[in-house]
Amino acid sequence: MGSKSDLPIMQEAADILKSLGVAYEITVVSAHRTPERMYDYAKTAEERGLKVIIAGAGGAAHLPGMTASITPLPVIGVPIKSSNSIDGWDSVLSILQMPAGVPVATVALNGGRNAGILAAQIMATSDPSLLKKISLFKEELKKKVLESAEGM
Repeated sequence: MGSKSDLPIMQEAADILKSLGVAYEITVVSAHRTPERMYDYAKTAEERGLKVIIAGAGGAAHLPGMTASITPLPVIGVPIKSSNSIDGWDSVLSILQMPAGVPVATVALNGGRNAGILAAQIMATSDPSLLKKISLFKEELKKKVLESAEGM
């Protein structure tokens, strides 16, 4: 995440990964304030065993795109409505509008939970055990909707 203030949103990604039994790391890496740290983090991610990077940032949210420009791993961007944000649109557009050749999968504004689910789904394409857990997770979502419909 770009700053510690992004933690409440990014914790949602960590929580879903933890519930699915997916190992993760979480840290602060600012594209603007610590560009060398960002470069090192992205450059070494693959050799550290990461499979997907979730990068959340607010304001002029360059962290996901800059990370994607450095690593061959898939990057999921989480635009965050921060205190210096223009209703979150600056973050959304900074992450969404990437140039050709440097894709960033982008989830909804403050969509940390969906970023965690998407990361797990990407990893599950080569992990049958994780794919089964995601299938069960989806069934639970369906069950909750059906239960709420019955109560009406």
